[in-house]
Amino acid sequence: MAKKKNIKQADLISFYMDYVLTHNQQPKSVYVFAKDNNFEEQQFYQFFSSFEVLEQSIFKLFFDNAITVLEKSDDYASFDERNKLLSFYFTFFEILTANRSYVAYALGDKKNSLKTLRTLAPLKQQFMHYIELLDIKTIDLKQEQLTKLQQRSLKESAWLQLLLTMKFWLDDTSTSFEKTDVFIEKSVRASFDLIDTTPLKSLIDFGKFIYKEKIHSN
Repeated sequence: MAKKKNIKQADLISFYMDYVLTHNQQPKSVYVFAKDNNFEEQQFYQFFSSFEVLEQSIFKLFFDNAITVLEKSDDYASFDERNKLLSFYFTFFEILTANRSYVAYALGDKKNSLKTLRTLAPLKQQFMHYIELLDIKTIDLKQEQLTKLQQRSLKESAWLQLLLTMKFWLDDTSTSFEKTDVFIEKSVRASFDLIDTTPLKSLIDFGKFIYKEKIHSN
């Protein structure tokens, strides 16, 4: 049988996901993987240097697909930061649910392992960039170094929240993962309430007032 010639990145991802779900393990080698799917081994290396890199690309692809869906929505463009993030979560987890068997394979038995963190590294990079683009309002600290630290903390906290949500979803046994939907709504709302600048700004203004009054009284 003639080898397949027009192999695309999406084909390799599809072949790989089908293989690991069928065999519950990675292919023994790229050579075996290529032979089983009737393409030349060198075609694999045109897109990926290893199976690990291919696995990383899958979660990045899930993210990219979610963003593509959101950007096609006229409503999404008009949303505030909180509703944009909620929309991302619901869209992203719809895509994860459509591929739940693979996600459970990739993350289920090693949720806290270094391998999982490496697998999710490109997703983390893309997601943190997305959080940065949301331009979530925080307190103006009037100092560049503190502002950078604040933004870094915000992005890291958002990433941790996404990881916790993924773990909750993997463990969720409710119908249509309804509990995950509730978890998303409550966790996103809580996270925005925590960084709501209005009460904090009021406290800062009050503190400045007390300080000035104390100085003047002296």
